[in-house]
Amino acid sequence: KLQIWDTAGQERYRTITTAYYRGAMGFILMYDITNEESFNAVQDWSTQIKTYSWDNAQVLLVGNKCDMEDERIVNAERGRQLSEHLGFEFFEASAKDNINVKQTFERLVDIICEKMSESLDAGDPAVTGAKQGPQLTEQPAPPHQDCAC
Repeated sequence: KLQIWDTAGQERYRTITTAYYRGAMGFILMYDITNEESFNAVQDWSTQIKTYSWDNAQVLLVGNKCDMEDERIVNAERGRQLSEHLGFEFFEASAKDNINVKQTFERLVDIICEKMSESLDAGDPAVTGAKQGPQLTEQPAPPHQDCAC
């Protein structure tokens, strides 16, 4: 089941959105390529995600509005460099012209599934929902010497 939450990235939503971070397995952190301020906010949002989300949450950094090349302020190389610094994958997209929108969501789902599969293979209790308890063995219990059964 895939749920998508659009928090708009505005400061007034910051305290509300942290409540949603805990259960989220993936994030698309988006900035506007025509707006330097939105690009500069990426670092703060990244910190929020790392602080409040699951340790294995996957993040994609997306520069939106790539259809507005004439108004571009943030070049693709800066976006790529920031994504590498933060350890995120990088896309440029245009929601208006439907450029890389589907690919972005598909990639996020793919990397979430890959991470879940790795965690399941490793027996990660955060993914399996299992609680750590005593290890069970196949060895029978030693017989009681003083039992008159």
